[in-house]
Amino acid sequence: MKLVKDTDNNQDLKKVSDKEAEEAFKTILTWMGEDPNREGLLETPKRVVKAFKEYFKGYKEDPTQVLDKTFGDVEGYDDMVVQKNISIHSHCEHHMAPIIGKAHVAYIPKERVVGLSKLARVVEVFSKRLQTQERLTMQIANTLMESLDAKGVAVTIDSTHQCMTMRGIKKEQATTVTNYYLGQFKEDLSYQNRYLRFISIAKE
Repeated sequence: MKLVKDTDNNQDLKKVSDKEAEEAFKTILTWMGEDPNREGLLETPKRVVKAFKEYFKGYKEDPTQVLDKTFGDVEGYDDMVVQKNISIHSHCEHHMAPIIGKAHVAYIPKERVVGLSKLARVVEVFSKRLQTQERLTMQIANTLMESLDAKGVAVTIDSTHQCMTMRGIKKEQATTVTNYYLGQFKEDLSYQNRYLRFISIAKE
């Protein structure tokens, strides 16, 4: 399985300074009908740039490095490891509106396991980029499968997209669920069913 590092595509992009980004936000404020020079908005472009650095910090992080350190001293543990209710705060690439929800992640180790916080960290890295939920689900699963040399990986995301709750069709209660299975989770329905039972408990 080949893992495509989409961060490589950003290497040739022109570097934009914080000052240039702030000027761009001033232009947007003017386009909205606001006066970027009024007192309440003077620091807004700088604050937005600072916030965007946090929202999209995943572009500067390599999720495979998060999984570099693994542990073999687990006395042969070879059943699934499931981590539920990992919070997701991302942004859709079509309207840059927030995606808010939860991820559930499972993997079946072959010989080594990874620190539990690293599973949530991989979710965090990919969610801090412009995303579609489908791609986000697959990126997390593919990275875990390859980096951990796992026997199987399962990823589920259940989220609300504000691009359809606050604008457009405006269906406030709508949520979206995506699943992606690799290895034993895809080949053996008993694993998949057990995983689904585990995460259904998280929703009760």
